[in-house]
Amino acid sequence: MNSAITSCEHPKPLRGDGVLNSHEGGQGRKKDGQPRGLSSSHLAYSILDIPPWYLCIFLGVQHFLTALGGLVAVPLILAKDLCLQHDPLTQSYLISTIFFVSGICTLLQVFLGVRLPILQGGTFAFLAPSLAMLSLPTWKCPTWTLNASLVNTSSPEFTEEWQKRIRELQGAIMVASCVQMLVGFSGLIGFLMRFIGPLTIAPTISLVALPLFDSAGNDAGIHWGIAATTIFLIVLFSQYLKNIAVPVPVYGREKKCHTSKFYLFQVFPVLLALCISWLLCFVLTVTNALPSAPAAYGYLARTDTKGDVLSQAPWFRFPYPGQWGLPTISLAGVFGIIAGVISSMVESVGDYYACARLVGAPPPPKHAINRGIGIEGLGCLLAGAWGTGNGTTSYSENVGALGITRVGSRMVIVAAGCVLLLMGVFGKIGAAFATIPTPVIGGMFLVMFGVITAVGISNLQYVDMNSSRNLFIFGFSIYCGLAVPNWVNKNPERLHTGILQLDQVIQVLLTTGMFVGGFLGFLLDNTIPGSLEERGLLAWNQIQEESEETTKVSEVYSLPWGMGTRFCTSSCTRCLPFWPRLARGGTGEVGASQLTLCSRDPSEERPKGATDTRM
Repeated sequence: MNSAITSCEHPKPLRGDGVLNSHEGGQGRKKDGQPRGLSSSHLAYSILDIPPWYLCIFLGVQHFLTALGGLVAVPLILAKDLCLQHDPLTQSYLISTIFFVSGICTLLQVFLGVRLPILQGGTFAFLAPSLAMLSLPTWKCPTWTLNASLVNTSSPEFTEEWQKRIRELQGAIMVASCVQMLVGFSGLIGFLMRFIGPLTIAPTISLVALPLFDSAGNDAGIHWGIAATTIFLIVLFSQYLKNIAVPVPVYGREKKCHTSKFYLFQVFPVLLALCISWLLCFVLTVTNALPSAPAAYGYLARTDTKGDVLSQAPWFRFPYPGQWGLPTISLAGVFGIIAGVISSMVESVGDYYACARLVGAPPPPKHAINRGIGIEGLGCLLAGAWGTGNGTTSYSENVGALGITRVGSRMVIVAAGCVLLLMGVFGKIGAAFATIPTPVIGGMFLVMFGVITAVGISNLQYVDMNSSRNLFIFGFSIYCGLAVPNWVNKNPERLHTGILQLDQVIQVLLTTGMFVGGFLGFLLDNTIPGSLEERGLLAWNQIQEESEETTKVSEVYSLPWGMGTRFCTSSCTRCLPFWPRLARGGTGEVGASQLTLCSRDPSEERPKGATDTRM
């Protein structure tokens, strides 16, 4: 779960004869060579269109760069509690692994999941329970691992210290992912969504980021000048310069080499700010403006503190399942991660509807949502097996990027998945990101976590906030989600039942703010009397009920290679909650020829009021 820093206000990031809104003499091939209908006319390419291969690659790289901040942030946040803050080489391995697994999960989701162009990547929803589990006395890092002078990263003792922690995370994630697969493939997600409304989702998502203020503040406090510069640049690019179009060179078949205007600052605000701040740290390091003594304030802002990582990292490294050893399982970790799984599922359902709206597709039917959640569970299982220390979820910032670029083609996300796979195999790529100075990361975290908090609160737009009932539920849930974990962390000895495993489960759950706030929001919203309109469920459910099984729905959300439409169409498979249904009004193959009962408009677009009759 992540949140877009970019803005969707401009309909097209490329103007004039730019790549994205001209088909360059027919190079922008549509499916079957025909243009799509009016419903997707505002898009350069809709979900079923196939752009030229070079445009797919360019836009795939863009989606990778858009998700880069969230993908890199997850391993860097986990590093300290995994005892890896002084081992950037292993951090680079974790970054490469999360790239690789995200590529696999993206391809699975596009081909077999909900089939919408949604990128998959690491989720912040798993961070809170993971950090809570690693804060247990059993898993607290030894004091010697906190001192860089005492850490020998190649020693077997140090290797075992961090590997046994990540193996514990792997086991918890893999078991919790089975719960997500069960909820998805069994169709239970539809049943759960009847009781989970905005007053449950708002505190849950907000409390994913709010408890991380301490981590973000500590990283930024390494050098507040560098962190403030990073924040200033992100705000400048994403808010003040987002309407400024930058001329970029473009090559096309008709006009050959020419320039087109591109909203560079709107699309890449975080990446640009990161690179400029990184370069500033490099200049200050070369000129010795930053202190060279390890104990001095601002030393970790230097770029040469992790300089040997690039030389040590291999050019090619192929991540594989079980690379850190055989996963271990504890009850406390499993229950904590399940809380993150529930939050991730609810967020993903919202992303599906938002993505469908942006790419000109009908709202996803129940079988597609069930399949999407089930495949996300499979992705979490793979992430646990590979050892990313995290799960996978749909990336909200990439859904936002679809609205900016106006390109909703599936093939673009397929290209993005392939880019992620390649980046995961090139070891030097992960090593480069592991060398980002700590205060630069801290500045990025302050902005990113703030936006995630705001995204959670934005769910209250469906709720009547003039109601004292709703004000009480939200305020009480948020406050308890901050106060209860803080007290438990300071008084862990007070929670003793006599059963060690139960003590650990209670401590992990009560130190996970998103669980405390989400559970209270769920309980109070479903027990305190209130109308559906007051609770926001009326508008919430109206969005989900708009989808019905039509020919267009079947064309977009059916499985590839004719599964469920040409073969495997028996009554047994149709009973499966995740299996596609045949379109209403016909029992034959989806995509059969259609007769239009009105004259064709000269513009070759679908005429207004056209009626399609199945033949």
